[in-house]
Parts: sequence; structure tokens; C-alpha cells
Amino acid sequence: MSQAPKSKALDRIDINILATLQKNGRISNVNLANSVGLSASPCLDRVKRLEADGYIERYGAKLNASKLKFGMSAFIEITLSKTTTEIFDSFQAAIMEINEVSECHMVAGGFDYLVKIRIADMEAYRQVLGMIVDIPGVAKNHTYVVIEEIKEDHGLPLV
Repeated sequence: MSQAPKSKALDRIDINILATLQKNGRISNVNLANSVGLSASPCLDRVKRLEADGYIERYGAKLNASKLKFGMSAFIEITLSKTTTEIFDSFQAAIMEINEVSECHMVAGGFDYLVKIRIADMEAYRQVLGMIVDIPGVAKNHTYVVIEEIKEDHGLPLV
């Protein structure tokens, strides 16, 4: 049985590359290399290795939710009627089909899932909530509408 090759341990330069790309995924390789103290070619080699080893999953852009009419957020606690593999799988498949769901986490505690939705307004919220509560196995839900976002995810605290 063959094993996948082990990833090379990350050093200080790799961490700096990841931190820099996390802040600005559009930085040119030359500017990235300068910021981490490498020449361009070895820097590009490291970035390709970090991608291949799965440390970098994707690149993207931060969009303005309000301008795109998704300025309202809510978190919904979901409690399922039963905690069976079939119900979990069914819920997860259904939740993946709802575009307004931006995050869904299975949690331990007083409920089963915490779902974050991005919507335009209360009318859109009611429509999305209707889709969620109609998923077979959903027994209870409780919503928390976001009044003000205090701190958002800006990535991992690498440096």
C-alpha cells in the first residue's frame, strides 16, 4: 500500500507567503517575493508547492454584500427531529442547494447545525427560512438577525 508523499514542514518564509497571500491574493509574484525576502523564481516554486500540498485552497475576491443586495445576515440554529446518519446526510444535501446559505456548521451542544444566510431583506429571509424549515427532519429553528457586524473573518492568524 503506497502512502501519499508527506508535505514539507512549513518554515518562516512559507508562513509569510501564506499570510501575505491571505491579505492580498492578487499580489504579483515579484512583489510577493520582495515582501518575503526571496527572488521571484524560488518564491513561485514555494507558492506552487503550497498549492499542491493543499495549504492554499483557492483565490478569490471580497465582494460588497450591500451593493449586491445581500447586506442582511442571519444565523439560524437548527435542531433535527432525529440524529441519524440518514437525516444528517439528507439535511446536508438539501442545505447545499440553498444559494443564500453562506455557511453551515454541525455543532455540539443544544442544537445540531448553525446556518449563516445572506439575504437582501426580511422578505428574502422569510423565503429562505421557509426552504430551510421544509427540509425533512428539521424539528426546530431559532434565528438571530445580525444588527451590526463587529469583526469578520480575515483569515487565519498566521503572523
